[in-house]
Amino acid sequence: MNYDLIASMELTGCSAIAVAVLSAGFGETLSAKIKIASGLSIWFVLVALLGATGALGYEHGTGAPGLGVAVMLPIVVLSMVVLRSPSLRRRLENIPLSILIGVHAIRILGVSFLILYAAGRLPAPFAPLAGWGDILAGIAAWPVARLAARGWGGAVFAWNTFGLLDLITAIGLGATSSPGPLHLLLVKPDTTIMTTLPWLIIPGFIVPLLASTHLAIFYRLNRGMAKDGNRVATGGKKQAA
Repeated sequence: MNYDLIASMELTGCSAIAVAVLSAGFGETLSAKIKIASGLSIWFVLVALLGATGALGYEHGTGAPGLGVAVMLPIVVLSMVVLRSPSLRRRLENIPLSILIGVHAIRILGVSFLILYAAGRLPAPFAPLAGWGDILAGIAAWPVARLAARGWGGAVFAWNTFGLLDLITAIGLGATSSPGPLHLLLVKPDTTIMTTLPWLIIPGFIVPLLASTHLAIFYRLNRGMAKDGNRVATGGKKQAA
């Protein structure tokens, strides 16, 4: 079976899991959960359409600038929507950190980067660093989520910093390994495959969604409101709520 077909099922499934988990976590009512899930699903479909039409391709599409917008714009929009909505902001300040962290378990599919690298379809250093970084962040997600439930804010901060830097590094290496104004790494093959389906789902949907959860975790830690159950995690110390 073609690996792209397998990957399309894996990436769609992981996206569905992330949508379901975050919708359940941020929605206060069933109606709110459905609205959040619908909004995120529409975003996913839009990314799929961009990939299907080649709108972000390097030969006939917008290329690196368009892909950059597809990555960064959703992060800005999600941040503004959550912070400006009283109900979503209230949920942000009370949702268990274990939910925001645990959803990153889907990043173990970073193994896809390693497979594509081994097949000669993605270059180094982008694929190995992005792949192993995601795998480590994904494997550590559940243990760190358990530590968050016990009030270990220091462990959460360390993991969250690593996870976000991994995404930033992947974005940077991807941009500098592809045709465009930031093409600094003249490697073969380049990263143009990331603008095609199913791989566009990663930078167009999964990366911005997970990066937004990293920012949400930092927001919680910065406010000293890392609530999870009856504990408050502040700097790695447990206090009674």
